[in-house]
Amino acid sequence: MMSTLPTVGTILYLYSMCYVDATSQLMCQCTGMAMDDLKGKIREKAIEHGFKLCRITAPQLDKRHIQGLQNWLDADMQADMNWMAEEVRLQRRKQPESMLSDVQSIITVAMPYTPPAYSLDEACHAEGQGVISAYAHGDDYHDLMKKRLKAFAADLDLMLGKRDQRVFVDTAPVLEHALAEASGLGWQGKHTLTIHRDMGSWFLLGEIFTTANIEVDEAAINHCGSCSACINICPTGAIVAPYVVDARLCISYLTIEYDGFIPHHLRTLMGNRIYGCDDCQMVCPWNSHASQVTLRLHDQNEWNDPLKPRGENHLPDLASLLHLDDDGFRKLFRKSPIKRSKRAGLLRNVCIAMGNSGNTLFVDDLITVLADDEILIRGHAAWALGRLSDTENYHRIGIELSYCSQREEDSEALDEMNVTIEYLRSKYDYT
Repeated sequence: MMSTLPTVGTILYLYSMCYVDATSQLMCQCTGMAMDDLKGKIREKAIEHGFKLCRITAPQLDKRHIQGLQNWLDADMQADMNWMAEEVRLQRRKQPESMLSDVQSIITVAMPYTPPAYSLDEACHAEGQGVISAYAHGDDYHDLMKKRLKAFAADLDLMLGKRDQRVFVDTAPVLEHALAEASGLGWQGKHTLTIHRDMGSWFLLGEIFTTANIEVDEAAINHCGSCSACINICPTGAIVAPYVVDARLCISYLTIEYDGFIPHHLRTLMGNRIYGCDDCQMVCPWNSHASQVTLRLHDQNEWNDPLKPRGENHLPDLASLLHLDDDGFRKLFRKSPIKRSKRAGLLRNVCIAMGNSGNTLFVDDLITVLADDEILIRGHAAWALGRLSDTENYHRIGIELSYCSQREEDSEALDEMNVTIEYLRSKYDYT
């Protein structure tokens, strides 16, 4: 999902992928300047607005993309995102030309963000800390990119003449990764994210649909070869085949989009990932190169991340997050995409990370939130306490859970408490 991808957009790319050839060369009818000069000026203007990549494609999808999306939905891999299969939205995804009357061209852009400053091994073994997907280390890209795309579109009106235009960032029914590949911006990797030879996959996509008729670029060529690193590393096995991600297993979906009780068999596989998952990107050979490019741009003062990564989202302290109240959560994540998960979702994930940590010092913190107003937090705290039980603390944990279970009114949270109590009884002969 997203990918990462993570947000609604993190999931929009989860479908099987084929490769699209540019089928026509549209000549620009809106200006007399040479086509190469025009496209060069468009790309220069995109860079001015913070988009490092910019390409052009036609508003059609190859039928293989369309069939891949349908196959993904037929297999129920969209999990509980039922809106993905709604007829009107589905048809719009299959027919990008339906998103704007008389649309002639789609301008695809990419805005890079800073890769993680830690290795995958460092992230997984960060004691007492949680892992947040790199794109969410700073400001919410939805708002920032949409504003920049609108400003870019206004400049295009000055360059090409007034045209009907629509800008999209992630949440619209647009197959952005298919369009990016068709435009030549990058190819879609086996993890379903778009990859560029120099920038890897550490960037976010946006589109401008326009009635201006601009010559299309050549489609990207896939360079994944026989590599399967992203498939092999996925903690939950969510990449069920090359270019196919099952949202029901994807940590990005589970920690961001899903607002329910996470299945028990997936909790232990989540480790300390509390918002999204970058594992498939961090092992990609193309991203090893991309990270060096990004560092060089920083050193040469040629690029500053417009998302402004904040230190508090860099391997944050789990205990501090668990004790956030509603006001604290809103203040801390006011401009962050993490606000999408809401306090209940994020702290649910924190409870799971604590349970997976093996650190019994978290027992006191988890007991405290057994009385939280949110059922997701109470239920997952109960599970985590069972994971952290040992011969010295099991009796206390059992007493606290028994006390809370007698007052619990929610059936799902109560089930979590009772399951943990039964576990303690069977393991420690607790009565």
